Amino acid sequence: MTVQLDTAWEPRAQALADELEARGDLTDPAWKAAVAETPRHVLVPEVYQQDSNGEWQPLDVTSPSGLDRVYSPTTLVTALADRGTHREGISSSTKPDLMVRMLETLDVHDGQKVLEIGTGTGYNAALLSHRLGAERVFSVDLDADLVDPARERLASIGLRPTLVTRDGAEGLPEHVPYDRIIATCSVPVVPDAWWEQLADGGLLLTDIKRGTGAGNLVLLRRNGDELEGRFTDRWAAFMLMRHHHERPRVLYTPTDADAHTRTTSAPPNPWEHNRVVWFLAHFTGLPSGARFGMRFDPDTRQPTAGTITAPDGSHAFVMLEPTPGGKWSVTESGPTPLWAAVEEAHQAWRAAGEPGWGRFGMTTTAGDQWVWIDEPHGKYQWSLTV
Repeated sequence: MTVQLDTAWEPRAQALADELEARGDLTDPAWKAAVAETPRHVLVPEVYQQDSNGEWQPLDVTSPSGLDRVYSPTTLVTALADRGTHREGISSSTKPDLMVRMLETLDVHDGQKVLEIGTGTGYNAALLSHRLGAERVFSVDLDADLVDPARERLASIGLRPTLVTRDGAEGLPEHVPYDRIIATCSVPVVPDAWWEQLADGGLLLTDIKRGTGAGNLVLLRRNGDELEGRFTDRWAAFMLMRHHHERPRVLYTPTDADAHTRTTSAPPNPWEHNRVVWFLAHFTGLPSGARFGMRFDPDTRQPTAGTITAPDGSHAFVMLEPTPGGKWSVTESGPTPLWAAVEEAHQAWRAAGEPGWGRFGMTTTAGDQWVWIDEPHGKYQWSLTV
């Protein structure tokens, strides 16, 4: 379905651009003009939001309240998938404030070619086309059900970038090289195709995630056969890049076998309160596929503990209320000591001087990829390819 233009969107788009500028997310007049002059509601005619019961409900984007939401610094869930017992968001239109910060970080200049991984609704491609001209914008996404409507909607507002249905990990070799590559999805490592398709001296901006919430955006510059750069100061997160023939997600059943309780000096819920530590824990023993959650008091429904569950049934929960001695009670069960990985990560973070994201960097070569603190070959480095 294509939503028709109406006169109500223009002042809202201008107000959004003004708000992003006032907040410091926008500094380049060219990007501000792109936000103010792009009808976002045309590109996101289907939007879903969760009700009080956690159920996804459609939002009428043509209503005044719907338009207000579309032209606000809000992530919009635009596609759902049936997961058997529940529906799950699989595509979204990124928060405009994050989107423009990423576009400014990408340091785009006139005459450059940009490849976008993750077409989604086409809104980001629209902003890039406004800035560079549609003939210099290329975008890929996994599903024709996303790409074809995005192409149609972009054409309806006079923009015709090159959109292709493709697994994002393959990039788009037909139009290489690209001066800039931007990925609006997360990946555990940089796919080889991306840096091979990037021009020498070009920039790649992507979200490196080793697990849910475990990582951040990194800006890498190609220098010959090497990519290198630093993570952004502000944390951001995107949905995991999808591929064909993916295994369905399963819920792990934690085991209480051999459960034991002790105290820990590593604070609970690092995935919320110290994402650097949560990132490092994925290098210090946290198994692939580990998931976090919460325990709630059955009477008050208030959270009482943070939890980690692994595919092998291992389980850990850490009470949110500290002990009188200023530590926290942790209970672990199963074959893998999950909280031990968090403790080791916390110790490494403390030993490195409690670094924020700005001290982290990443290097990619043909044979290896690793993250580091302060310098690529210094004391603190962890391989991404092990």
